[in-house]
Amino acid sequence: MTENPRTRETRPAASASAPEGRPAQGKVRTTGPAQVRPATEGWTQQKDAEGRPLLQFASPKRGKPPVHLADLTPDERVEKVKELGLPGFRAKQLATHYFRHYTSDPAHMTDLPAGIRDDLVAGMLPPLMTEVRRLETDRGDTIKFLWRLHDGALVESVLMRYPGRITLCVSSQAGCGMNCPFCATGQAGLTRNMSTAEIVEQIVRANRLIAEGGLGGKKSDDHSMERVSNIVFMGMGEPLANYKRVMDAVRIMVAPQPEGLGMSARGITVSTVGLVPAIKKLADEGIPVTFALSLHAPDDHLRDELIPVNSRWKVDEALDAAYNYYEKTGRRVSIEYALIKDMNDHAWRADLLAEKLNQRGRGWVHVNPIPLNPTPGSIWTSSEKDVTAEFVRRLNDAGIPTTLRDTRGKEIDGACGQLVATTEDEAASAAMA
Repeated sequence: MTENPRTRETRPAASASAPEGRPAQGKVRTTGPAQVRPATEGWTQQKDAEGRPLLQFASPKRGKPPVHLADLTPDERVEKVKELGLPGFRAKQLATHYFRHYTSDPAHMTDLPAGIRDDLVAGMLPPLMTEVRRLETDRGDTIKFLWRLHDGALVESVLMRYPGRITLCVSSQAGCGMNCPFCATGQAGLTRNMSTAEIVEQIVRANRLIAEGGLGGKKSDDHSMERVSNIVFMGMGEPLANYKRVMDAVRIMVAPQPEGLGMSARGITVSTVGLVPAIKKLADEGIPVTFALSLHAPDDHLRDELIPVNSRWKVDEALDAAYNYYEKTGRRVSIEYALIKDMNDHAWRADLLAEKLNQRGRGWVHVNPIPLNPTPGSIWTSSEKDVTAEFVRRLNDAGIPTTLRDTRGKEIDGACGQLVATTEDEAASAAMA
């Protein structure tokens, strides 16, 4: 055993007979907080036939959403317009309205002949999402949207104004199939993948609201030129389990206007719980998005329980893939780590995380600890402030840049891990149908 004189918490010495992060047989911890094991409270975790947490990588089959302008390449848009019996140049006009002016309303498209507007919009910009509910913080600088998709599936996105930037947290799936016990989104399982256009539509609708002055700030200011500057794929779903549609959406985000939204790839963050083959594929895309790995435990013994996909790809495999992303893109990787009281916040785990990251090099990674956000039915809670500070200090002292993340939106259940369609949401959606 080794002991930290600052906290008097013991850490198990490395042992071939003991799983990493667990005391060797016969060793008992006598100081420091007890180890709390992951368990589900208030819901029953889905299991497979062998009793292991169920992982859903494939989307259940449901009716596909209508084909939308944002599902098509520029050339495909031209062909689609021609199929509607109109000249191909109308496709660029329509894209300008959608990607630059953020509208699908034919009444605003005065450069199109009045006689064709409605049919053109119906054929190229079919409705994808209906707003069911909108929750705002007191200052109005954070807004959570509940959207109803064409088949009744419910998803959420969160819009946040920060000094100098506006961030939108987007969903990539309705529900999630990764079955992590501390995340509300995964408790109901995966409903389906979202289409490329459904992902993009979240940004277009947010940009429209911003331009109309609906996101905090001074009401007297001109917001017409403001728009979403940063995207985080940290809403509902595991983005890399919906790989093709997510990447098609990213390509539209970074394409110059009016072919796309004209955003910077560096302002887009794609996160994953650790789908290693997809991480490797992402590194070869040639699009320098920010990559974030949701790790939450540096030892396989605990991460197997916290993040069920760890049964497929272990901690070191996920970290190797993350480091490969850095090597191929030159983009620093983010490690997301939800701090859960007495479960994964032990000081020795901070040391182990630092060791594993430094083994792969210096300057390639940044750690974002996140105080756990409460979810319905769970007794888990965030770490104590002094424990959080010690965790962050140890990482920084080991040369790992570490920043405690702002938990914006917690009061409206819009923070990380809180996005979920509730019974109340489903009732509100049904009333609108």
